Amino acid sequence: MANGRVVQTADRTIGSRQLAALLPAEVLARPGYRALADAVRTLILDGRVALHVRLPAERELAEAVGASRATVTGAYDLLRESGYVRSRRGSGTWTELPEGHRPVGAHALLGAGGYSADGDPGVDLAIAAMGAPEAGLADALARAAARLPALARTSGYHPFGLPDLRSAVADRFTRRGLPTRPEQILVTAGAQQAFALIVSLLCRPGDRVVTENPTYANALDALRHARLRTGSIAVSDTGWDMGIAESTLRQTVPRLAYVIPDFQNPTGALMPPEQRLRLLAATRATGTWLVVDETIADIALDVTAPAPLASLAPRGGADHVITIGSLSKTHWGGLRVGWIRATAKMITELTAVRVSADMTGSVLDQLVALPLLDGMDAALPARLAQLRIQRAALVQSLQRHTPEWSWQIPPGGLSLWVDLGEPVSSALAERAVAAGVHIGRGARFGVDPGTFEHRLRIPYTLPADRLDEGIRRLAAAFHDGIPLPSAVDRPHWVA
Repeated sequence: MANGRVVQTADRTIGSRQLAALLPAEVLARPGYRALADAVRTLILDGRVALHVRLPAERELAEAVGASRATVTGAYDLLRESGYVRSRRGSGTWTELPEGHRPVGAHALLGAGGYSADGDPGVDLAIAAMGAPEAGLADALARAAARLPALARTSGYHPFGLPDLRSAVADRFTRRGLPTRPEQILVTAGAQQAFALIVSLLCRPGDRVVTENPTYANALDALRHARLRTGSIAVSDTGWDMGIAESTLRQTVPRLAYVIPDFQNPTGALMPPEQRLRLLAATRATGTWLVVDETIADIALDVTAPAPLASLAPRGGADHVITIGSLSKTHWGGLRVGWIRATAKMITELTAVRVSADMTGSVLDQLVALPLLDGMDAALPARLAQLRIQRAALVQSLQRHTPEWSWQIPPGGLSLWVDLGEPVSSALAERAVAAGVHIGRGARFGVDPGTFEHRLRIPYTLPADRLDEGIRRLAAAFHDGIPLPSAVDRPHWVA
């Protein structure tokens, strides 16, 4: 693709210029064979270069990066030795993973268990999600069990979702200020499936999309896997630059824009109402579908939870807005229940795509979700109070162990976007593994390769004692007296 971010073509080959466009500037400035191998390895682990894709011929890549052919040959040799590529005479060099290793996206979901050499289960600071509310979950299970026998006598196929749950989700939107009918709701297996369905229906390989930068890492993975060209709107500590956002939309006319206006992941920023209105108008003017991720919208710690962005549009002015949400952040990630709110026509089209993928959702999960959703307003205050305590505990731990780092306390959400003061995020994350800490390095959240190397996302979703232990270990990895290698200088590594 033209901008170098989409790396998988129909014949599963990445061109030399495409690959060169993905490499960090430091590597292009001094293309040593170890630095080149390390950069390609990182692209494979991050999912920016897909698996089982043919890499450019050595001579072609050497010309594209301004290196000698011997440099590229040495880099490919290192990648073969470490198991990240395989070569066959006459068929080229193809990307793969070493036995027992996974890409970062999948690896992050495995938690930190088993990373420490001495068998210590470690501390997982990579997943920004809480454990389930035990009492509420037990009650929901009991109520689901009472309803299950009647539904078990049916086929069990509800591709749109259980009618009662669709009505409950629609009612909640209406109470929050966005009038919604049940036929405007599709129940999905979490917000990630919701986003993947939307992308599958609305986009084709090569289409332009726009996201915030940084943004939710798994959404970026979905866009890359769909082979889309990604533009970005910067989100800084001071929020969104809506002037640049409007300009980007006018210049690129993207097919789709993906935003997290409520306690943005990972920055925690909250988009002001006037900027929401400008975003609605700008995307409507360019004919861009606006996908609003409300997964974290209810995690309002210091402010009132905002109304849905689409509710701010004049009557009939939000038909291009698609809203997604789930119970993963408010309740439990193990309960795979999410939803899409859109026009009834769009919901019908999305359901047709959904049926081709997994037919229907889990009836049992939806039965459990129904009482949890109905009782959310009563149960949420206790969850938010717990998060405020844990957020304060994380801040205290950071002040005690890493006073040289900086951060802003967000008005809501589940994590801090911490500035390390130097571009060592990836190297620190690798070193932390040996200390039994799994952490979300900043580059995972960046649209462009090599960005946000000075940042870590640190969630406050664990109990205070586990947070302090995790930060203590992380600080020890940062302060152990051995200079952290840059992304260019570090030697062989595997995630």
